Amino acid sequence: MTENSTPRSWLSAFGSERDQSSKERKGWSITIHDLSGSPVAMASMVTPFVPSPGSDRVSRSNPGAWLILRPGNCTWKPWGRLEAWRELGNSDLLGYRFDLLHDTISSNSSSTTVANANISSTKGGKFTIDMANSVSTTPVHSPQSSCDFGSGSWSGPGSRPGSGSGSDFAFCCTGPPILQSRGFVMSATVEGGGKCSKPEVEVGVQHVTCTEDAAAFVALAAAMDLSVDACTLFSHKLRKELRQQSQQSVV
Repeated sequence: MTENSTPRSWLSAFGSERDQSSKERKGWSITIHDLSGSPVAMASMVTPFVPSPGSDRVSRSNPGAWLILRPGNCTWKPWGRLEAWRELGNSDLLGYRFDLLHDTISSNSSSTTVANANISSTKGGKFTIDMANSVSTTPVHSPQSSCDFGSGSWSGPGSRPGSGSGSDFAFCCTGPPILQSRGFVMSATVEGGGKCSKPEVEVGVQHVTCTEDAAAFVALAAAMDLSVDACTLFSHKLRKELRQQSQQSVV
């Protein structure tokens, strides 16, 4: 399955970032809609991208993070967590880690790392999940986040499973069975920083049973794409599409 998007127009909100005088990038949000206009997946920046003390880069010890959200039980449910940072000793490398989130019997959140690698922040590359080369199959405790899902709640009549409409919240909420398979899961093209990209997302057909499955992977790809910009050195300006023009005077 292949999904093409318009040039990096993922953002629906920019939070309270003024400009580069603010030493954090936060509040970015991505919403994926189906053809009827219903929201079917979301990515929310839950940990701001901030420079480590005494530097102008996001470090591995304090990465920024996104939650990938899927609809379920009339609300948004966390499905995965993406962290990104700039590697030390090489200003060009962007490191990332993607964890699948799942609930244990004790109701404590745990996660399984399914991608942990890096790409060039200037040339871009491929973000890939391939369980044949999985970095981990052991669940680990996931960091708690203070994400406010706000208007992410949903109410509406049910519809048949797999119909692909936003009202499928009660049906298609378990997520693609990544951990039950081996081999290719997904890949997405990622452009280098400062470029308007046209990402292409490929997903293994065995991981897509409804619109929400495909949408979750597209939201993940979008978050990875924007992480390149979020990890831009703070001594550099973001491209203008990502800078919110402040309507307040800086005193």
